[in-house]
Amino acid sequence: MQEADQGWIQRFLSYLHHERRYSPHTISNYHRDLRALLEFCRQQDIQSWQDLGSFQVRQFTAAGHRKGLSPRSLQRQLSTLRSFFRYLNREHVISANPAVEVRAPKAPKRLPKTMDVDMMGRLLEMPHNDPLSIRDWAIMELLYSSGLRLAELVSLDMTDVDLSDRTVRVTGKGNKTRIVPLGRFAGEALAKWLQQRASMAGAGTAQAMFLSQQGRRISHRSVQARVKLWAKRQGLPVEVNPHLFRHSFASHLLESSGDLRGVQELLGHADISTTQIYTHLDFQHLARIYDRSHPRSKRRR
Repeated sequence: MQEADQGWIQRFLSYLHHERRYSPHTISNYHRDLRALLEFCRQQDIQSWQDLGSFQVRQFTAAGHRKGLSPRSLQRQLSTLRSFFRYLNREHVISANPAVEVRAPKAPKRLPKTMDVDMMGRLLEMPHNDPLSIRDWAIMELLYSSGLRLAELVSLDMTDVDLSDRTVRVTGKGNKTRIVPLGRFAGEALAKWLQQRASMAGAGTAQAMFLSQQGRRISHRSVQARVKLWAKRQGLPVEVNPHLFRHSFASHLLESSGDLRGVQELLGHADISTTQIYTHLDFQHLARIYDRSHPRSKRRR
């Protein structure tokens, strides 16, 4: 592969970061997939992106399958390739997307994990009596109250939160903006954090809502580590990560309201099929109630 063609990978990753506002974790996955594609092109003596057709993309996918990649990993790789080639097509580097017709093996549906309402309440009853714990409390209340992605929470600015109106302006995937409601408990937690925030603020952090102990905008890893720490301190029997709050938010809301379109809007899903996975979770909840309650379902003791 010629050096000029290889440079398009870095331009694409820069586009994902600056224009699409993808998280560092997602960009890292894209980079890994494209490095694998680049290595494949070298092995096949493919000199430019114009020389890569659907046949070669199928060969690349088949090679990954032989190496033991799961259907889910192959699907992610193909999604990366489609996005990359779509970008190259937009930039007039190639005339057609060679990955658009290629399909990976079907992966079994994996339902997202959630916490039940009691477990979530137990976590959010954490003690908050110093600036650091108040910040962590506000972060977790906001994650559960508004269903934010981790990247959305970390990039949140002071001007994005309106405590009087109880709303949060969120910039999500694809640089799309949505307004989500802020629950009463989250509003109280944020108000307390804003009273403490000045004690942790450093130079250049005037805009960032959540700060690290060093006075900088808080990082993804810091939020992940603090959530995990508090779950352990509160004696939760499951490992907790920030995305678990979003899954629980969606599941609990759908279970109570049944409004799939509303939940889609709140989550910022472009496609309602993404939101529909939570209807499966809701059905599982109903199935458990049925198994416990229906006379013809109960097992004889």
